[in-house]
Amino acid sequence: MARHGVVRSTLDQDLLAVDPVCLQSESWAGLQSSGVEAEIRKGDLYDPLLGVVRFSAPGERPVDLVVGKFVWQREVIARALVHPGGEVPVVRAVDLILLKLYAGGPQDAWDIQQLLAAEDRETLISQVDQELAQLPAESALLWRKILDG
Repeated sequence: MARHGVVRSTLDQDLLAVDPVCLQSESWAGLQSSGVEAEIRKGDLYDPLLGVVRFSAPGERPVDLVVGKFVWQREVIARALVHPGGEVPVVRAVDLILLKLYAGGPQDAWDIQQLLAAEDRETLISQVDQELAQLPAESALLWRKILDG
């Protein structure tokens, strides 16, 4: 959110991946020796995600690795950009809106409104409209609700 000009009071960090190997405890065994705990929560057949890995360490804020399972999420990652001075690719504003529409919570709706206010609103709306068919019907309903405001 901050990379797209939206300041929020939360300082949480979320990462997105689509590789199921992320949900195997062996993938994170090396972190445990450095004091980082990796709590793996796998989704079931009806979960919208493959799962989440929460990394925590004493005195640090937790970081969530969200593991998606759809082609459109893989494409979101492929389009992410490394910004000047950064090391980690950050999703584009349009893709962040798609991810938040998919999540569908009240905070996500607020975040989308803030993104639309911080960026070129008409361009973002057009870009989201082009990609929206890949998301569930509930995401499209939330999008219309946000735009009708």
